[in-house]
Amino acid sequence: MSILINKDTKVITQGITGKTGSFHTKACLEYANGKNCFVAGVHPKRAGEEFDGIPIYATVKEAKEATGATVSVIYVPPAGAAAAILEAVEAELDLVICITEGIPIRDMLEVRQRMKDMNSKTLLLGPNCPGVITPDELKIGIMPGHIHRKGRIGIVSRSGTLTYEAVAQVTELGLGQSTAVGIGGDPINGLKHIDVLKMFNDDPDTDAVIMIGEIGGPDEVNAARWAKDNMKKPVVGFIAGVTAPAGKRMGHAGALISGGEDTADAKLKIMEECGIKTTRDPSEMGKLLKSVL
Repeated sequence: MSILINKDTKVITQGITGKTGSFHTKACLEYANGKNCFVAGVHPKRAGEEFDGIPIYATVKEAKEATGATVSVIYVPPAGAAAAILEAVEAELDLVICITEGIPIRDMLEVRQRMKDMNSKTLLLGPNCPGVITPDELKIGIMPGHIHRKGRIGIVSRSGTLTYEAVAQVTELGLGQSTAVGIGGDPINGLKHIDVLKMFNDDPDTDAVIMIGEIGGPDEVNAARWAKDNMKKPVVGFIAGVTAPAGKRMGHAGALISGGEDTADAKLKIMEECGIKTTRDPSEMGKLLKSVL
């Protein structure tokens, strides 16, 4: 068991022939069972061609019908990425992972509304995220595969770099990961911390979770309050941006704090009150996790 993906997942790459899409698809093919999992590419003008032995189709719908794929990963440039998400949603895939950074907020508002109107069952991960990996089975995204090790710790993070940091620490401690999920730092995104916590809570192969957040928005607080009443497994947390001044945009578009419950201090306090042990030092995430096992 794992959450979201496993060694049998069939994947489509949207934007497979672009510089980013081709580079990362190659890396994913070389990791674990990638060669068998990446079954199709999509490029409207390159249909009928191949990339590294992967057939390219004109549309997601055609790729799905031909291969039985249930997941797509998107490396389409920002201007066309929202349309690419909607195309995958309309093809009724189970999961769409959007790596693209810099999609206009207005475009994502439209995507969210369209998904709502369609009552879509498709899960969206991202945009502006590193993707998801189930170690030794499959990686979909841009994370470095070599730092991961199969284990029983779930990781969910808004920050790409801190996802890798937590993974490396957990690997170094000999614990390993069940699945690591980067949800992305944009203000309008798909899966939230709370959604991923629910999946880890239900996953028999996950024993504990590291939850990494950032300043801005209510997501970590919502997840902490849900965890207090429902989570059966220990969760430890870290929030990036303790020193960030209120009202100033920092890094990610989502990391804008107004000074209420969305500051790092406020989030850490609420997480602690909800039974989540936290650290203010990102280099201590692994040790903190080990202390609650």
